[in-house]
Amino acid sequence: MTPGTPTTQRSQAVTLEQPTLEAACEAIADGLEREALVTVFGRCTVDYDGRASSTLEAGDRHVMLKPDGAALVHTDEGQQPVNWQPPGCDHDVRCDGGADGESDPELILESVRSTPDERLCVRFEEVLQVSTFFGADENELALSGTEEDLRQRILDEPALLETGFTPLATERDTPAGAIDIYGEDAAGRSVVVELKRRRVGPDAVSQLRRYVDALERDLHADAAVRGFLVAPSVTDRATRLLSDHGFEFVPLEPPAE
Repeated sequence: MTPGTPTTQRSQAVTLEQPTLEAACEAIADGLEREALVTVFGRCTVDYDGRASSTLEAGDRHVMLKPDGAALVHTDEGQQPVNWQPPGCDHDVRCDGGADGESDPELILESVRSTPDERLCVRFEEVLQVSTFFGADENELALSGTEEDLRQRILDEPALLETGFTPLATERDTPAGAIDIYGEDAAGRSVVVELKRRRVGPDAVSQLRRYVDALERDLHADAAVRGFLVAPSVTDRATRLLSDHGFEFVPLEPPAE
């Protein structure tokens, strides 16, 4: 296959393999204009500025831009994106540098949110693949035993977590993401509750760790923050990590219909 030559896999999917940055930019711009699902894989840096600031140095990553304005940046590990923007953002793409012979050319993807003011900027030094997908999905996922069901079960009966627990908020926002349930224990200590509807591993513990760390930074320096992972079961490695971090596990199933 000729590098940079689009191949139509089916009528609604187009892929460019090892395109030039200029060809990749044109394909991405066309996909965004036509409200396609756009994915880009290559070597890039990632910068976020908004409620906090973060930087990822150069690495091979997969970026997904959705027609609803969501943006996701994935590495080769874990199920969660390492950075993201929610639906409602504006996406833009451009090529920059190289013309003066002094700076290296790069392809720049930006996802901007106005309220609150947030900007995700991905700079590709090399693009290995660009794909644009044009399709429609009119159906909604029918779920039973969801995390929302699990959340409501704890809100209805807080003692399922532990005696004396008082829920104070759901989806409490932090720089690391939204906490499923935020509350206080009987001693007045802050509690972060992470909910999972299925058996989980180390990724869930790491996610809980990020939320606890973020909340500790938001609160005063000597604040005591406890972390609870609620799920039907956890792996042995997750159990060890929970112990290492001083977190607690509560085995709980979502209610059956």
